[in-house]
Amino acid sequence: MYKREIDNSWNFKEANTKEYTHCYHIYPAMMIPQVARTLIKDFRPSGKCELLFDPYMGSGTSLVEASLANMNSVGTDLNPLARLISKVKTTIYDASKLKEEFYAIQSRLFFFSYNDVKNKNFDRISNHTFWYSADSLLRLSYLSQLIDECSENKDFFNVALSEVVREASFTRNGEFKRFRMKEDKIKSYHPDVFGLFEEKVRRNIDGLEKYEQSVTNKTTAKICDFNSSLKIPQTAVAKKSVDMVVTSPPYGDSRTTVAYGQFSRWANEWFTFEHAQNLDRILMGGSKCDRELFKTETIVNELGKIKETDIKRYCEVASFLNDYWASILNVAETVREGGVVCYVVGNRNVKGVQIPLDYFTAETFERCGFHHITTIVREIPNKRMPSKTSPTNVSGAKVDTMSNEYMVILRK
Repeated sequence: MYKREIDNSWNFKEANTKEYTHCYHIYPAMMIPQVARTLIKDFRPSGKCELLFDPYMGSGTSLVEASLANMNSVGTDLNPLARLISKVKTTIYDASKLKEEFYAIQSRLFFFSYNDVKNKNFDRISNHTFWYSADSLLRLSYLSQLIDECSENKDFFNVALSEVVREASFTRNGEFKRFRMKEDKIKSYHPDVFGLFEEKVRRNIDGLEKYEQSVTNKTTAKICDFNSSLKIPQTAVAKKSVDMVVTSPPYGDSRTTVAYGQFSRWANEWFTFEHAQNLDRILMGGSKCDRELFKTETIVNELGKIKETDIKRYCEVASFLNDYWASILNVAETVREGGVVCYVVGNRNVKGVQIPLDYFTAETFERCGFHHITTIVREIPNKRMPSKTSPTNVSGAKVDTMSNEYMVILRK
């Protein structure tokens, strides 16, 4: 079986995970920058190393780290919020211009009146009176209005607004899924919408300035929206053009693991992004299949146990692995000879059975002509994940989430 090594130096318990533009926006199950940075430093292939690819880029951690390491990058994600965050995090804006626009926005906030709000139609937000107070909706709408009227850098300010859209709602703190606060908390919840926005813009400008000082050479980061499980367009990533892949793929389908779609729905609805209400259905494992389309020898027993216990859960696992397997086959074709792939994965439990996704990842890449270098096991002290989830789909049932992740390293 594939060698695993436990290395506590990869835990980064005291590390600042909000350096540079990594401070911009929370996002579920983010790979911390120190992991991406160290993978690039320690496993960067010899010779030419100019292009990094992340086929599940999320909020763009590996793309930012590629720029800091003087590499160009390409990333893709089906979540439009992830693409917005990644685009803004990897763009070097004129900070002085941002400060001018921010001042223009702030000066209008002092004299805010409900009568100033031009758009008071919130039908695009599903069940908006359930999730927001009327005051919060009007203030959020006014911020959108000011960003449109006062800024040429709308994406930058919309990333800050995106966080406030979620924080100003009645969703419970610390939840990725959409759970409403209890009524007694709602009565006393009066978020400072403008103050939250100003706080996040200041934080983001500070991170931008530090990022700009640290990126020594001009690099490019291409943000894409293709589905790597279906096809990787050669216009985006040519075959055998990638020097290094650094990524943290989903550990399972969004409905039963990390709820990317539910977390992003606040912003996706606010900005009228595509698939706002059904994003989880188009993500990996979203389309259900009742059979295995992949080939494996490493997880046969685990799949058999799940199938015997719960056929519905087996189908969900198989559907995810079908898409994940197809994605790896496509990613493998983009990597040059001598190129390196680094997959940071988690081995989740389904019906009491742990699925060794690290083995499956290594096995699938080896079928594509890669050689397994090592798998490093690290604790997850600060990855943004819930401490408990409800994978049994039984109301009130909870299990602990995974406490380790596995960095699978292979060379072609």
